[in-house]
Amino acid sequence: MATAQQAKITLHWLNASRSQRMIWLLNECKDVEYDVKVYKRGSDMLAPATLKQIHPLGKSPTISIEVPNMPKPLVLAESGAISEYLTDYFAQHLVPKRYQEGKDGHVGGETETWLRYRYFMHYAEGSLMTLMLMGLLTDSLKEGPQVPFLVKPLTRAIAGRIEAQFLNANFKTHFAFLNEQLATSPSNGQYLCGPELTAADIMMSYPVTAARSRKKIDKALYPKLYEYAERLESHPGYKQSIKKIEQITGEPFKPVPS
Repeated sequence: MATAQQAKITLHWLNASRSQRMIWLLNECKDVEYDVKVYKRGSDMLAPATLKQIHPLGKSPTISIEVPNMPKPLVLAESGAISEYLTDYFAQHLVPKRYQEGKDGHVGGETETWLRYRYFMHYAEGSLMTLMLMGLLTDSLKEGPQVPFLVKPLTRAIAGRIEAQFLNANFKTHFAFLNEQLATSPSNGQYLCGPELTAADIMMSYPVTAARSRKKIDKALYPKLYEYAERLESHPGYKQSIKKIEQITGEPFKPVPS
């Protein structure tokens, strides 16, 4: 059986993607060596065709794992799937205890911490990221350099309509929900699942810090959420991941494309 020390992992990193948090997670993995292969988007903002040689969808993050006697590398895509695989083998300390004492394998016997963990692992790229992507789209329609100057009044009007009729209300609902989740974190914890950082917090780091950087989170209305975003950004693991990707690319890191 291959050990963590024998595994060689390559992160296929695309600029202006959500790959940075995978560097944070890989840094948290125990006794694991990894490389980062950088890909650059074209002028059309699409990933290069070479990324499709790794995975048919050509998306990032994607990782490949090699261990002795494996006939070919194991290729994994999707942030949540990658995170769950890595934590299963190399970062179990980032996964909360699943069952309450004496309730192993019982339906409903899970700890609140673990139930939150399972939920936020999927919420980050599901409900919340869907809104964030729509928000990025409307921001681009209003001020994006790709929109011709003479057309901007029209695109701004369309974006404003989307925000007024859908996005603003949904952002309020989700931010209020997250603020309450943090206020009621188990054991008065400062993270979503309790007092300890989990892989779910790393997954949540992208949409939360992106929302704060785009000034979407009102500190007065959602103080716990705002502080949580600051806490994630000040975490040594987050800072190390930013430093590493800036060293590799030679460019300042931007949490969201501008």
